[in-house]
Amino acid sequence: MTVAVETGLWQLDPTTSAVGLRHKTFWGLVTVKGTFAAVTGRGEVRPDGSATGTVTLDVASLDTRNAKRDTHLRSADLLDSDNHPEITFAVRGADRLDGDSVKVVGQLTVRGISRPLDLTARLTSATAEALTLAAEFTVDRDQFGVTWNQLGMMRGLTTVTAELRFTRTEA
Repeated sequence: MTVAVETGLWQLDPTTSAVGLRHKTFWGLVTVKGTFAAVTGRGEVRPDGSATGTVTLDVASLDTRNAKRDTHLRSADLLDSDNHPEITFAVRGADRLDGDSVKVVGQLTVRGISRPLDLTARLTSATAEALTLAAEFTVDRDQFGVTWNQLGMMRGLTTVTAELRFTRTEA
């Protein structure tokens, strides 16, 4: 797909956007999957085609379809939603590559700890009024202080998937 993305301000549409995660547990035998029900964001596309913005996840909205596990994930053992209610990804720059690829450079903040994160997203649709980006990347939870690991059950990286639809709010 080769389309120009309109300059201006863009707002994330939470009803058509989704952010999920997957992590292997029980020594790699079970994959826990979850989604964040509350996702917000905004961005700006500049005249040179580059972009900046922020995507915010409400930690309390994480749903793995297991209430007891969700309560534990939100606890101080793991995501500590009482003290750190949001996970944020601040996009410092996003530049269109060949075809539908977008190089995204940003900073991920989890539990108040910020780390640089670069990823490649795909522009899956774009019109003058709406665009959708899709990405999948991995995060080392230990780098963000999410270190609880009873009996070594939770090893490896957490995979994050995002499909984010933005609508244009002004030129």
